[in-house]
Amino acid sequence: MAPAHDAPEGTTGNAAPAVPARAPTLARVALRAPVFISDLHLTAQRPHSLARFRAFLDGLAPPVAELVILGDLFEFWAGDDALAGDDADDHVGAAVADALAQLPPRGISVYVMHGNRDVLLGEAFLARSKAQLLADPAVATLGGQADAPLELLLTHGDAYCTLDLPYQAFRRQARDPAFQAGFLSQPLAQRRERIGQARARSEAGKQQMDSHIMDVTPEAIAGALRTAGLQRMLHGHTHRPAHHEFTLDGAAAHRWVLPDWDLDATPARGGGLMWQAGALRAFEL
Repeated sequence: MAPAHDAPEGTTGNAAPAVPARAPTLARVALRAPVFISDLHLTAQRPHSLARFRAFLDGLAPPVAELVILGDLFEFWAGDDALAGDDADDHVGAAVADALAQLPPRGISVYVMHGNRDVLLGEAFLARSKAQLLADPAVATLGGQADAPLELLLTHGDAYCTLDLPYQAFRRQARDPAFQAGFLSQPLAQRRERIGQARARSEAGKQQMDSHIMDVTPEAIAGALRTAGLQRMLHGHTHRPAHHEFTLDGAAAHRWVLPDWDLDATPARGGGLMWQAGALRAFEL
């Protein structure tokens, strides 16, 4: 049975790319003035989204100090050797990496997290984009000396869609180092073909599934927050932007959900959250 959520997306005669599951990750990060986005699903088939993202990056400037991308930056990622590929989406990946690399010299750090679409982003992409890889989940401390610090759990969010059992089994497989190594040892063209087939099965499966099964469950959210010892979470994945307020173990708790981006749709959509004046504030494109 194909997973109802999006499949992880994604050598030639050269050695296979490094296994992303073994890449160093940050489990904790201190952020001064971050902007959070996720689920951009960049691809050559969405030229307006790609152009808007490039303009968005060009417009980032202090006091913004960090750009944090919580997964699914790309519609799919077949492996870091695609950075040197000749497919249209390979060119998109290289151009996005180069655009992100312009931020650190301007004083803006870049952090990325694996999503379900781009779980194969690896060290070559990180090096080219000058980005740092966040663990999923990771704990972030927000605020500089002028703000009261706030801690929250950062995650892509798909791990907490626990009612979708086939997807959770697939998620575990896709993040297994042995599975990734085997997949990345295949020719790039073959990987692209397999990814396209998986995406088609995924979309077909979603049409037959109740929408609540593809959403996070309150029990999984509560369990993750208890494990981390926190009362706040920020994630993407579900494409259901909101600020949820609830009670966890007798105390106020919060869950922010980031919007997805599609500037080629009608109506166009996109946005994120930024830490400003001691609070998380939503913005739209």
